[in-house]
Amino acid sequence: MTYLNLFLAFFRSGMLGYGGGPSSIPLVHKEVVGKYKWMNDEEFGDVLALGNTLPGPIATKMAGYIGYRVAGFLGLIIALLATMLPTIILMILLLTSLRDYKDQPWVQGMTKGVIPVVAVMLAVLTWQFVDASKKSLGLKISLIHIFAGVLLLQFLGVHPGIVIGLLLAYALFGPVKEKKENVVRLREGEKTG
Repeated sequence: MTYLNLFLAFFRSGMLGYGGGPSSIPLVHKEVVGKYKWMNDEEFGDVLALGNTLPGPIATKMAGYIGYRVAGFLGLIIALLATMLPTIILMILLLTSLRDYKDQPWVQGMTKGVIPVVAVMLAVLTWQFVDASKKSLGLKISLIHIFAGVLLLQFLGVHPGIVIGLLLAYALFGPVKEKKENVVRLREGEKTG
């Protein structure tokens, strides 16, 4: 049953993720976090962040990792096939049958009509990440990260992989704050001992 669910989750995301990998991310989130609960928002955010730092299409990287995590190597293969195979078949069918219709207004209208829907899906996912960040880091630190991210990515043109890589490096090798509880315990131990 898990294999079938993996296939269906990534098949739906692949088929409905019109516009490329980033547009399928909210759909993958809906399936993986919302429907099947294979991971929570924070884990999904970690997968997304790490996937963005590595080369290659984001949708296949996420499918491969999530498939492997859920059902091992066979899960990886199923998730990758479900992500790629339907769109490859559709490309073959559409490019051979719709070549004569590509300049028709209804075909061009389909493309223009889907873009706002993709924008809304990405906005909803963005808001969920902001909300999760606020809960884990606090509002002040989250706002600093958001404004720094916008400045670096949008105005200075820094590659997202560099920004994410630097944040991961800081998280791994940066200074570790002691928890207040440990400090209080140590001080109490010093007083009694």
